[in-house]
Amino acid sequence: MFNSIEVVKDGNAKQRAVYRAVKELRIMEDLRAYNPVLCGTIPLAIDVDDSDLDIIMEVYDYSKFNRVVEWLYSDTKGFRVKETEIRGERVLKVNFLYAGFEFELFGQAVPVEKQHAFVHMQIEYEILKQNPDIIENIIQLKQQGVKTEPAFCQVLGIEGKDPYEDLIRFGKKLVEI
Repeated sequence: MFNSIEVVKDGNAKQRAVYRAVKELRIMEDLRAYNPVLCGTIPLAIDVDDSDLDIIMEVYDYSKFNRVVEWLYSDTKGFRVKETEIRGERVLKVNFLYAGFEFELFGQAVPVEKQHAFVHMQIEYEILKQNPDIIENIIQLKQQGVKTEPAFCQVLGIEGKDPYEDLIRFGKKLVEI
């Protein structure tokens, strides 16, 4: 369901604006070799004013990916590239502003369907589908600065040391991971 930008095409006003911005930039076409997928709160319609557009990708040649994104987006406002490690995996993050949105391109050498962002989004979708009454609580917590996964854990009463891992453990019974 979430493997296509089309999921936001006919959504709320912000989702439609995101669709237009992504289409104008041609991100999905220009970076198709990396299997780009829009993830995060915007496809789920639980975003807040400062939510960014998270586009995850499967990247094995970081140098080539860096050259490609520099060539495509280095002239955008706020363009920056950062290499880091998350949960033992090398990651290349690319941030920039376009059409009033902050974009974060996230590349790592993991298939997109196995990346935490994608798995979290699937789990959160199922939770929201089964519990639509918690949507406002999630959004309120996010407006207070609570990140998405910790907000879900708080609302659902999921306790543990790492809300990102705790949500995945909880979600294994909802989604085939």
